[in-house]
This record gives sequence, structure tokens and C-alpha cells, in this order.
Amino acid sequence: MDKRILIIDDDEDLSFIISDMLTSYGYSVTCANDPEKAFMLLEDKPFQLILLDINLPGTTGFEVCRELRRVSTVPIIFASARTSESDRISGFDIGGDDYLPKPYSMKELLSRVNALMRRSYGFTDKEEIVTFGDVKVNITSRSVTKAGEAVSLSLKEFDLLACLCRNKNSALSKDKLLSEVWGAFSSVEPSTLAVHIRWLREKLEDDPAKPVYIKTVFKVGYILEVRE
Repeated sequence: MDKRILIIDDDEDLSFIISDMLTSYGYSVTCANDPEKAFMLLEDKPFQLILLDINLPGTTGFEVCRELRRVSTVPIIFASARTSESDRISGFDIGGDDYLPKPYSMKELLSRVNALMRRSYGFTDKEEIVTFGDVKVNITSRSVTKAGEAVSLSLKEFDLLACLCRNKNSALSKDKLLSEVWGAFSSVEPSTLAVHIRWLREKLEDDPAKPVYIKTVFKVGYILEVRE
């Protein structure tokens, strides 16, 4: 699984230091110095964790968190010099998952990030591999084979397939898939999802017109059926 982190903080020097540290530990980090840029990034791709400052230009991290929680359950760590009990309680009440007072050490930040990632996604050192029929999906290495031959997928095609694999045998709504693959604030149409599903079927199903694995669930969305 990808480990993408979005830092929302107007202190660009601190963001650079945090980004450099987290990147050295295998995370993919993107920084935004204001909420407008952050929401644009969230429209473009999903993130697995957000590190959110409270004092932001023109608004607060609390307001950003409220907006996020309307459409997303992405884990959020508040990081702020505001350390009063009322601020911490407010942060948790509106949907924050952790609250890290500034100043903090990079070691403590890394520990908090790792712990929240484990709780949220259950990361392990083992490869994530899902097989169905003659298809083998290695989520860790982002590779797919069919009958032993490599299958070329676009970035979004693979992200969509990986989401289906992680939730195999469970019906996923169209909204859930759009949020997970294209981002919580994406403006893509449901038809885009349908097109990507069709492309996956064409590449992975023996008969795309009669899919055995990537199935449509009427009035819900899609499911990857995997026989154990």
C-alpha cells in the first residue's frame, strides 16, 4: 500500500525538514502551505495521513478538519503550538486522530506517524499479494501478471485494482471507490470509474463481457470476487 502523507503548514522550513525525515523512512510526502493548495492536492490523489497545523492563513486547521470529515476518514494528526486542553479536546471532537504539541522532536513525530499508520492500515513488512484465476496482483511492488505475463496498468487503473483487492469479496460503493482512488475532493464523474472498470476487465478477465471476478453490484458499485 502507498504511504502518502500530506503536510498542511504555512511554516515551509519546518515542512521541508519533516518531509525530508519522513521520506528517508519510506513515506511519500507532499507539502501545502495553505488550505486552498491542500484541497487542490486532495482532488488530485488520495493520501493515507495528513499532518495538519492549526494556525493557517485565513482559517484554522480545525475548519480544514471539519471540511475533510464531511467526505473522508483519512487519519489526521494535529501539530500545533496551541497546547491548551480546550484546543486538544476540540481537535479530537471534530475528528482528529492525534494531537502533537509544538515544539516536538522528529523522533516523536515519526513514532506517532508510524503508530497511526499501523492502527489505520495494518502495515506489515510482508508483501501484499492477491490472486484470482490466473491473475496475480502484488500490491507492494505495484505489479500485475496474468498467466505469468506482465500486465501494463496506468496509475489509476492499478490504484483502483489495489482498492478492490484490499476489499476483496466486499461490495464497494462508487463513492467509496472514487474517494479512495481519485481523492476525497475529486470532481471526476462516476462514468470515469465505469471506464476504468471496463479497462481492468479488458486486461484481466478472460471474457470482459461476462466478468467472473470484477463484478457490478446493482445499485451499489463493484466487487472483486476471489474464491479462497
